[in-house]
Amino acid sequence: MMTSKPAEKGSATTSTTAPAAGSTSGSAPRDGAILIDGKRLSEEIRAKLAERVQQVKASGRSVRLDAVLVGDDNSAGIYAENQAKACQVIGIEYIRHQLPASSSFDTIANLIQSLNADDRVCGLMVHLPLPEGVDAERIQSLIAPEKDVEGMNPANIGNVVYGRRSLVPCTALATLEMIEWTKTTLRGAHCVIVGASNIVGKPIAVLLMRAEATVVSCNKYTRELGPLTRAADILISAAGVPNLIRADMVKPGAVVIDVGINRIKGSDGKPHTVGDVAFDEVSRIAGYLSPVPGGVGPMTVVMLLRNTVEAACRG
Repeated sequence: MMTSKPAEKGSATTSTTAPAAGSTSGSAPRDGAILIDGKRLSEEIRAKLAERVQQVKASGRSVRLDAVLVGDDNSAGIYAENQAKACQVIGIEYIRHQLPASSSFDTIANLIQSLNADDRVCGLMVHLPLPEGVDAERIQSLIAPEKDVEGMNPANIGNVVYGRRSLVPCTALATLEMIEWTKTTLRGAHCVIVGASNIVGKPIAVLLMRAEATVVSCNKYTRELGPLTRAADILISAAGVPNLIRADMVKPGAVVIDVGINRIKGSDGKPHTVGDVAFDEVSRIAGYLSPVPGGVGPMTVVMLLRNTVEAACRG
């Protein structure tokens, strides 16, 4: 886990108390929350991963991530290119397997099984979307748990619940890493999570419970959501609803992690990426706040790399 201290504060903190008014921190918006800079934090982790990759290679083992893409979805292609660049920077070999959009379930499944059996492959993932009629959950569940660097295999999700060693879903790992960066004490903390997806909300809840936090799971349909979120020392929103979390829903000094990624049309008529949290409002109230973009996103990418290195080390 991260051991770096929040540079803005100059020292670690053990509470969710907001920074003093008039802070001169370059990362504190106005006089309010300290930003949890996911880009900078991910760069620190990358540097440490690069060292580990070299150590693994020096022992004679490979560090390799294989990615399966089906069809020509532009977003998936861009994501794969960015992954390849990120892997190259820290020394991970990246192999891209491109299948035509007409590929059947059996064709994709056979490729995954062959990669499962290939000892050179440390990490394996499948980019979405898959062709219409191909069950993505079934395909992802075919990835060997020890190579499942996205943590999507039901076996890995189950291991998270039981507290066993496993590859954890990347966004859940990223969220926990960002919370730990604030040096907030998790034991006994009141944590509220808005959103309960299988790969984000639920695993985050389990990880926090394992840290002996008190966890409340909500969703965008929860009645009287405001009183619940206002009681949170740590508030995580992964509901996929723009500006769902407003200032009057946040406890002063709370740690707020915005996992939402939403595309909306701005006042200039152009599409913009925003989170679930009304940033300008909440930044005046929270003690720590992750931005969108630049928060959980870059951290999720680097957690994928870390899982790949972990898989290589276990191999």
